[in-house]
Amino acid sequence: MTTLPTGMPTADLPARLAGLPGQALVSVEGTGGLVRLVLVVVVCTGLAALLNVRGGLGHGREDVVAALRATLQLGVVGLVIAAVLRSWWLTSAFLVVMLSVAAVTAGRRLASGRRWTWAFVPVTLGAVPVAAGLLASGLIPLRTIAVVPILGILIGNAMTATSLAGRRALDALRTRAGELEAALSIGLLDRDAALLVARDDAALALVPGLDQTRTVGLVTLPGAFVGMLLGGASPLQAAAVQLVVLVALLLVQAVAVLATVELVARGRFSSPAVSRQPA
Repeated sequence: MTTLPTGMPTADLPARLAGLPGQALVSVEGTGGLVRLVLVVVVCTGLAALLNVRGGLGHGREDVVAALRATLQLGVVGLVIAAVLRSWWLTSAFLVVMLSVAAVTAGRRLASGRRWTWAFVPVTLGAVPVAAGLLASGLIPLRTIAVVPILGILIGNAMTATSLAGRRALDALRTRAGELEAALSIGLLDRDAALLVARDDAALALVPGLDQTRTVGLVTLPGAFVGMLLGGASPLQAAAVQLVVLVALLLVQAVAVLATVELVARGRFSSPAVSRQPA
């Protein structure tokens, strides 16, 4: 029988969770609870979309679509995850789907045509080796119920770092074209000139992860920490899991950002902004 990292059998998980105080966090018991859930989702999404439209931020429609997709996807995942976790083959396929969706999502924000497929490189390089290292260390047990959420967190953050770093790097090359020209004029190669201009802007993608790690426990209580507590783990076990996740994310994001900047500098996501003229 599969067990949680704390040793609790997964078959007993629903029964254990039913008596946990975590139900007070989000109550969806009965018709009234479901109605409240729908109202909260609709109101929050609607207000976010309205503020985007009225404030000129330009993402009103995207807010609605994202909320609808999240509702559908979480519902589907909730139905299939129990079956997926019973088989390593199904779990592996599920992880491949997660990795593919993350790469497609990041790539579509950076390029069109076939160029977006390059996003598989930073997302994969960021998440997979770090996950393998965690499993090899023995801190994360080789169990489906442990591997799926941990790797999901790593993949999600690699996707975000790739999107942010890529967008900032591409924007820097467009808006600081004069600096790029100057770098080329003194003899730098295209790649080196692009790195000189775009690297600092792309590095800003690391700031959210750094701030989260600096302020964990003081500003926010991350999901892994709270989830472990609600799953019956001791505060020490929960803190250990969250610490491992946070430092792993620092590495994932650093790898993803470096790989993304390198790809941008080599023109993989767009045609070179400046072509070197023959002497």
